[in-house]
Amino acid sequence: MLSSSLKLAEKYDYLAEKFRAGYKWLAEHDINSMQDGKYEIIGKDVFADVQSYETEPAEKRKFEAHDLYFDIQYMASGCEMFGVCHREGLTLKEAPDGKDLKFFEDPECCSMVLLEEGDLIVVAPEEAHKPRCSAGKPAKVRKVVIKVRV
Repeated sequence: MLSSSLKLAEKYDYLAEKFRAGYKWLAEHDINSMQDGKYEIIGKDVFADVQSYETEPAEKRKFEAHDLYFDIQYMASGCEMFGVCHREGLTLKEAPDGKDLKFFEDPECCSMVLLEEGDLIVVAPEEAHKPRCSAGKPAKVRKVVIKVRV
């Protein structure tokens, strides 16, 4: 699954070598048998962050965005609701020092995508996202976030 605007689809090559390396890594690894943590794919240009957590109600989660990396978020097991919206016009809430991470106030409107086992979504730096939201009730999730440098 790829959800984007035509403007961004024409700006970025979502099948460039770095993206293909991330997709290949996902296909070749049994995520559910791996330890949580970071795994290099192409040095600091492409790496994986394997995560285990329990989803929470959307109102407890924050919209976030990154300047230096795309996210390829892949659901290895479980399911979650995933908020997505354009970053432009959002109100900055917090920007932790030294991290490629910014948090924003919730927008008036956003798209919510249900991510189930085997699904992935690609989020560009121009998009904000709100991961880890419960789909009905809290659930245990096993996810990989592949970071792809712009």
